[in-house]
Formats: sequence, C-alpha cells, structure tokens
Amino acid sequence: MRFRQVHLDFHTSEAIAGIGAEFNKAQFQAMLKEGHIDSITIFAKCHHGWAYHKTQANEMHPGLAFDLLGAQIEAAHEIGVKTPVYLSAGLDERLARRHPEWLYRQQDESINWTRDFLTPGYHEFCLNTPYLELLLSQVEEVTRNYDVDGIFLDIVGARTCYCQSCVATLRGRGQDPRDRAAVVALGEEVYANYTRQVRERIHAIKPGTPIFHNGSHIRRGRRDLAEMNTHLELESLPTGGWGYDHFPLSARYVQQLGMDYLGMTGKFHLSWGEFGGYKHPNALRYETALSLANGARCSIGDQLAPSGKMDEATYRLIGAAYAEVEQKEAWCEGVTNIADVALLSVEAVPGKHRDDHSIQSDPGAVRMLLEGNVLFDIIDTDADFTAYKVIVLPDHIRLTAQLADQLNSYTAQGGKLLATGESGLNEAGDAFAVDLGVSWVSPSAYKPDYFRPDFSLPSLGTASFVMYEQGQLVELAGAQSLGFREKPYFNRDLFTFCSHQHTPSSGEHAGPGMSLHESGIYLGWPVFHEYATKGSLALKEIVLHALGLLLGDKQTLQTSLPAQGVTTLQHQQQHGRYVHHLLYASPVKRGNGVEIIEDIIPLHDIKSSVRLPAAAKRVYLAPQGEELAFEQNGNIVSYVLPRLECHQMIVIEA
Repeated sequence: MRFRQVHLDFHTSEAIAGIGAEFNKAQFQAMLKEGHIDSITIFAKCHHGWAYHKTQANEMHPGLAFDLLGAQIEAAHEIGVKTPVYLSAGLDERLARRHPEWLYRQQDESINWTRDFLTPGYHEFCLNTPYLELLLSQVEEVTRNYDVDGIFLDIVGARTCYCQSCVATLRGRGQDPRDRAAVVALGEEVYANYTRQVRERIHAIKPGTPIFHNGSHIRRGRRDLAEMNTHLELESLPTGGWGYDHFPLSARYVQQLGMDYLGMTGKFHLSWGEFGGYKHPNALRYETALSLANGARCSIGDQLAPSGKMDEATYRLIGAAYAEVEQKEAWCEGVTNIADVALLSVEAVPGKHRDDHSIQSDPGAVRMLLEGNVLFDIIDTDADFTAYKVIVLPDHIRLTAQLADQLNSYTAQGGKLLATGESGLNEAGDAFAVDLGVSWVSPSAYKPDYFRPDFSLPSLGTASFVMYEQGQLVELAGAQSLGFREKPYFNRDLFTFCSHQHTPSSGEHAGPGMSLHESGIYLGWPVFHEYATKGSLALKEIVLHALGLLLGDKQTLQTSLPAQGVTTLQHQQQHGRYVHHLLYASPVKRGNGVEIIEDIIPLHDIKSSVRLPAAAKRVYLAPQGEELAFEQNGNIVSYVLPRLECHQMIVIEA
C-alpha cells in the first residue's frame, strides 16, 4: 500500500450532460503531482449505477462520450501513481428503479437509505437476489479489461434482510423468517458468499489484486469480517460526524490484526458529496499525521466535478499535507505499536451491550487514555492478554466462563485489571467472575450518588464528586478501599427534590466506591460512558490515578504533552529504532457541532521519558535529522522537544 492516496468520488447524475468533457491528461497529472499523490481510487461505477468506461456488463453514463476510467488509469500510471478502482456494490439507483424487488427490506417491508422513490436519494440492494450476479459480472469486466491496482467495493456488510428472496431462502430451509436469529445468520452467510465470490473471480483473473469491502466501520471482535479484505481502509471523516476521537478508536484495534491499513479522511468542510467545501490545510496536516502516528497510511476523500476537471484548490490543500507525509514515510513503514494498557472493547465482547450504539464506554475510555498520554491498544477476546501490563474492562464487560478463565489466568501471571461498573460480573450480573477482592451486592438505589476518594486529585484536591450514572454496590472481600460511595439525601422525585438538578450528598457512607486488590482495581460506576457523555474532569483524574497505581514504575512513556495532544510509540524493528510521535491541535466547535482545526498553536519544551529494553544510542528529530540531546538513566531515556508544531517524530535508536 502507498502512503498518499486520494479517494476520488464521482457519483454523477444522468441529468448532467458533458461528463468528463474537460478531462485533460496533463491537468490530471499536474494535480496528482501538486497533491504529492502516489495512489488514487477512481470510479468504474457510481451510486447512480452508471459505468464510466466502455461496458457490456453495465451501461455507460449517458452523458459520457469516451472511456474516462481508461484515460485516468493511463494518465496516473504514466507518472507512477497507482489506481485502485471503485464500484458501488450496495447502491445502484439505475437498477433500483427497474428491479425494486431486489432491494433490501426491513421487517416492516420498508427500504433503507431513502424511504421511498419520491424522495431524492439511493436505495440499497440485497445480495441474496439476482443483483449479485450482475454485480459480479461488472467486477469481472473491470478487472479483466483494465490495469487495476485494487478493487474497492462500497456500501456492503452483513444485513438482516426481510426481502422476499431472503424469506424464500429461509422457508426453503424450514426456518421461520420471524426468527431474528435465523435472519441474522442468513445475512452473515449472504455477505460471506458475496466476499468469497468477489475474491475468487478477481483473483482468477489477476491473482493478488487488493480488495476492500467498505461498510464504513471495522467491527471490533469480528476478525472474520476484517479478513474478508486484503487490507483495511478506516473511513473516519472528523467533520462528517465521526469526530477526532473516532480514528484512534478504530486504529488502535486494527493495528494488531496484522493487516495493512490506511486512515481515510476527507478534504471536505463536512462530508462526502460536498462540492465547494474545504478544510483548512492545518486540519489535513493534523489528520494525516494522526494516521501516521497510529501506524496507518493515508487517504483523503475528494469528489470530481462532472466535467472531469480536477479542482486546483483541492490539490493545493492536499499537497500541503502530503508533502509532509512524503518526507516522513521512512519512519512509518513496518511499525508495531508499543502499549502498556489494553482496552477490552465493549463492542468486541458478546452481550447485551455489544451492538448498543447508545453505550459510549469505548469512546469515553479512548478519550481518557489519549488525554492521559497512556500507551494503549484496543483488543478483543482473541488477543494475547499477556502482552499488556493492565487490561481495562470498561463499564459493561460481563464475563462468559471462557473469558473469566482467560482473565483469571492473566491475573495469576501478574497482570492487572481495571474494572468499572458492571465489568467483571458474570453473565447473569449477580456475582463477580474474577477475583477483584470485592463481592457484589446490588445496583445502587441512587442516581446520581457521590464518590469521596481517599486520595487527592491533581486538579481538584479532595471532595465528594458527583457520579451521574447508576453504580454497583459492593463489599470488601480482601481488597483495600480507595474511597467511599456517599448517598444523596434522596433521589429526585415529585415530592423529594432539591435545587435545579439533583440532591446533594448526605455524607452518609454507602460502601466502597473504589478498591485495590492484588489482581487490580474496581471502580463501581460506568465512568467511561459518563466521561463520553458528561466529560467530568474528576472522572478522568480518578481513572488515571488508578492506572498509575497499577502500572507503578512499569510505565513505558511519560510526557508533559497537554490533554489535547496525542502521543504514540511505534517500534520499527527492522531498523532497530523506536519512533515517538507527538501531535497537538485543538479542535473547536462551529456551526452545529462541527469540529474544526484551523490554527495550530506551537508548544515548547515538551519533556518525555521512555523506558526501553536497551540504552539509547542516538535520539534525533525526523524527518529533519537534527540530533536531540538526551539523558540515559538505567533503561530510561529522557529528552526535551524544544518546539512542537502540529506533529513531530522523535527517533530513538537502541
């Protein structure tokens, strides 16, 4: 995979004439050079259903008079730029109006994406219909006729479909389409069959061709779905609703899977399909640096105008970011992430909360860990637990017998747990399945209640801190208390309410709120979900105190980078070096909650210490090559970065 890719959307209505009329090979190449681009995903077929090449398996856009796809491939390859090719798989509006019986249906027979055919928009197909064979023939045709550098198929995934084709399949097997489990299983089977057939047909023509099936989200805990691709493209447009926390959440899981992957952002002010919208160049500088810091290559989304002329402002904008990426690539290939802490994802653990998108425990935990400059991975139950000093069980990790055995084995070997809320309880939720030195009593009768820690918080000192979410009551059974729960006078109700929001603490103890045991720490509230939704400073400082106790002097990295910064440590084993990434930008909210990066404020004199297996031989800035003074104390190397402006790599040769 290349480091500097553009994903060039081209969803173009049949109501527009003169498609590609202003395409010019020299101008196309000039823009690729201006953008420092080494790979560009171009369109064979769009959501409207039209082909942009000569075809027998589809219909060419009625406003197109030449082979645009072939011309783009020729122009790009002539200057050494790769050309993965895009086909819309799930959406094909031309066919949707001819064959509405092939569309995906929800249980009430409604369609998705667009509610009807009198509203502008697209409609999704079911891949358990004759549409699949038409799609496969389109994929085969493009693969056979063009020098493709990959195939990108969009809007696909396992669906719970109730179309008449799926109903007939279930009934033909003697199953009941009212049985949701049977419908879910069929959806998984249909998707697996589609990905298998795509792979077989492409690789029968051109073995080894990269293939990616885009469903906009890589599901944690579903390695089988990830492995249906040859590589991964992590769609994460911060201004398009994902936000700046989303990409680290995805990348910190994906990097361990052993697959090449890239981070896909966009040049748009908002999101896909926007013409005339532009980010500040500093936003793309930061977003591409965030990909590099998380072991990913880069992709930036653009949309080609119907005329086929590349937008010069866009490629100046992209070039400002990719010129920097080009200089940094040598320190970003073949890296593995160094992590002290593993976050066991709620999404990756079977249970009632796995697919509940209202639960924000994973994003809240990622935000805390990033702000605390903690080196971490996000893991599923197939990960090697022993690779981590601490495993965090965020809020809703109830344990199967198998997972309890894994965690008990981990703690028996010296590993530590940080469990919050319901985490650590058995599947029934009535007892702990791992020994944390506490016994479960019941859910708290109060919401909110209060926590008075036995320790002082760095910013807030000592106090009784409100805990908005419902907690779990426990009793000590071998653990040491780190602070007590306090009851409010009463819950807020019709005849018992006080002030504007909630009742103050009565000061009455209601058992331990946080406890320390040889196997880890238990904190009795869903603090990560609460941090994602409320953002209380006390929550973060309580959790970081707990991690400090559990890591002790084993923490790999310490840095003075402030909370809005991001830091990672990547190991380039083939070069015998560690690459310490530091990033800093402060997104602001504009409009209706849109996160914007505009000004990059430089930071000065950032202190860092890194604990390594061997003494450092050399420390320098990359890509500048400037030597950086350092001190070695045992196996800890310390240095001060004089100036951080957006992104800096510090290379430690050991």
